[in-house]
Amino acid sequence: MTGAGKVPVVVDINVLIDAIEAEPDVASWTSPPPVRGNPAAMVLAILNEGLEFGIWFSKHIHDGTKRVLVQEFGWTDEEGDKYLSFLTAAAERTGGMVEPALQVADCPDWEDNRILELAHECGALIIVSSDAHLLAMSPWRGIPVMTPDAFVARVDAMRRNLRRFGRPDNRER
Repeated sequence: MTGAGKVPVVVDINVLIDAIEAEPDVASWTSPPPVRGNPAAMVLAILNEGLEFGIWFSKHIHDGTKRVLVQEFGWTDEEGDKYLSFLTAAAERTGGMVEPALQVADCPDWEDNRILELAHECGALIIVSSDAHLLAMSPWRGIPVMTPDAFVARVDAMRRNLRRFGRPDNRER
């Protein structure tokens, strides 16, 4: 596994789709990301930085993202492959790619269970999703499920706190 020392994060397909539909040019996902704009694109910009967090993928997320882009949004296979190359590179650099061994049936939505399986397999500490089923399950087995807005806000607050006080163990009490 890769991504040593980084907080493992799983991102639902709906966030991956929202990010690329809102900001089609991944080069515009600045580093550090702005604190305003499309929350899904900001999530991926934060994860692509690879500072504190590592993004994790499975074949299901890879294939599902491409399927939605091609079938629902009219992308060409080449456009889908280009985006998936970006996502795969981010995962390989910051987190990893794994295939879940555990089967989960905790959610009534089959697709959502694949997200939960990945979170379990990689030891995710956060799931980012806009899906109502997953959000209603938060925390799932101790793993918070956050909207893109909530994730971006928490990362912004954490980074502001670190700039203000330095490392948490160096704060004056």
